[in-house]
Amino acid sequence: MKRLLKYMKGYTLQAILAPLFKMLEATFELLVPIVVAKMIDVGIQGADRDYLVKMSLLLALLGAVGFGFSVTAQYFSARAAVGFAAKLRHQLFKKIHCLSFSDIDGVGTATLVTRITADVNTVQNGVNLALRLFLRSPFIVFGAAVMAFTVDSRSTSVFLLTILVLAIIVYAIMFISIPVYKKVQAGLDRLTAVTRESLGGARVVRAFGREAEAKEKFDSTNGMLNRFQRLAGTVSALTNPLTFVVLNGAIVWLIYSGAVRVEAGLLSVGAVVALYNYMSQILVELVKLANLIVTLTKGVASGGRIADILDHEDEKTGSDTSDAEVAVEFDNVSLSYKGTDEKSISNITFRLPLGGTLGIIGGTGSGKTTLVNLVGNYYPAREGEVRVLGLNVASWDSEMLRDKVAYVPQKAVLFCGTIRENLKWGSESATDEELCEALKTAMAYDFVMAKEGGLDAYVNEGGKNFSGGQRQRLTIARALVKKAPVLILDDSASALDMATESSLRANLKALSWSPAVITVSQRTSSVMHCDKIIVLEEGAAVGIGTHRELMECCEVYKEIYRSQFGEEDVK
Repeated sequence: MKRLLKYMKGYTLQAILAPLFKMLEATFELLVPIVVAKMIDVGIQGADRDYLVKMSLLLALLGAVGFGFSVTAQYFSARAAVGFAAKLRHQLFKKIHCLSFSDIDGVGTATLVTRITADVNTVQNGVNLALRLFLRSPFIVFGAAVMAFTVDSRSTSVFLLTILVLAIIVYAIMFISIPVYKKVQAGLDRLTAVTRESLGGARVVRAFGREAEAKEKFDSTNGMLNRFQRLAGTVSALTNPLTFVVLNGAIVWLIYSGAVRVEAGLLSVGAVVALYNYMSQILVELVKLANLIVTLTKGVASGGRIADILDHEDEKTGSDTSDAEVAVEFDNVSLSYKGTDEKSISNITFRLPLGGTLGIIGGTGSGKTTLVNLVGNYYPAREGEVRVLGLNVASWDSEMLRDKVAYVPQKAVLFCGTIRENLKWGSESATDEELCEALKTAMAYDFVMAKEGGLDAYVNEGGKNFSGGQRQRLTIARALVKKAPVLILDDSASALDMATESSLRANLKALSWSPAVITVSQRTSSVMHCDKIIVLEEGAAVGIGTHRELMECCEVYKEIYRSQFGEEDVK
């Protein structure tokens, strides 16, 4: 939690005022038993109505002022906690977007979602309660003991012994609870992952009639989480009964010993009532303190999980230098994903000049997408060197590198909003003329203008109000708005017909800024016109050359061509 306290900056005043006003409220609360004792000993026993009226008005005043202080403290604590959580959530979201794909794969999407939602909320609740009760409750507990001493010094030992026993109980429960709550949060991660997987693959589950298996998997994960939560709840539930047993035992002793001493004339009735009220205050505050500790325990566990994400190293930064001759260069590059020694990409070497075109083809799982992910440094190369515009991608500032590389992924992703807003992800400063130019190049202009509102037509979540081919063309247009020197099309024309794809290739070739274009596809028709083609098989380049050269010397390429065209004519 200490590592997260820096995000309280800007809310220091509220963090000071909240406990201060709570302390002031507690001070007034500690005066109430004394006033009540005086009302009994002086007003009631002396039948002094005027005194009783004055003391009643004083009690009302103490209550009103204390209430005002309490509301003020609640306001400051809530404002500090919510502001702290907002800054923390913003920083966490920003950090997640700076993580490499390797880090995201290692941590897990479900875990990241849980940490930015449930964990941040838990930390927020912990901060809110801490500001309100962390000083107030101990202050009242020890303040009540001191005030009891002023009423009757012989009863102080009962108060001190009670406080000591309760402190031991609370500490023991906290010691047991912390590891249990960590397991609860880990279980919540697993449940989120299973739920996300089931929802994302709902169509597949139904298509294969696997609803029972999916339900069984969910029930198993949910049952494990339930067991951890019940264990945590059982441990926490011991707090109140143990606390009440100890404190009520102390109250019984106070009343008994007080009655004996009142009978002997050694203590007044008002003093006994005051002692009882102080013990009751201790009871209430220790119960609050116990609940606070449970909440803080959860907050500490969640804070540690958040700090683990924030402590991940950012992607490397460097300077913006470039070579005008070569857009992308691979020098004996290999890659293996985290957790495995098996290479997904092995010893790839090629050079792609600016304005050139490169096709990458191969069977499913041959490493095509992995290869192009290295260009944007989404995954770092394990061996060799990847250079963009003459500079090693590991030395680029990540933001500068992404400005140089426009990437259209396999899955066409659109966001809620308008078409204009989606296209401006490529460049926020793009004009409507530039957006329309990009749409025309991507063969998307006609259907966009046919929509009601044109560029301002609404896009549903994931672009579900567009067909697959329309989504692909919109994502290509978004990348073109960027006007980056390197354009990667990762099987992003798979839903287009041959005629549309041919027109798209011609439009890309005519672009004014002449980007280097890397086209990933399983169709030879998509790559056969490229200046150079790389044929991948199990992560290795089994052929590099033009379409004609590969048809002469690469069996893998010829087999792919024959499977699609049924002949070996070189076109």
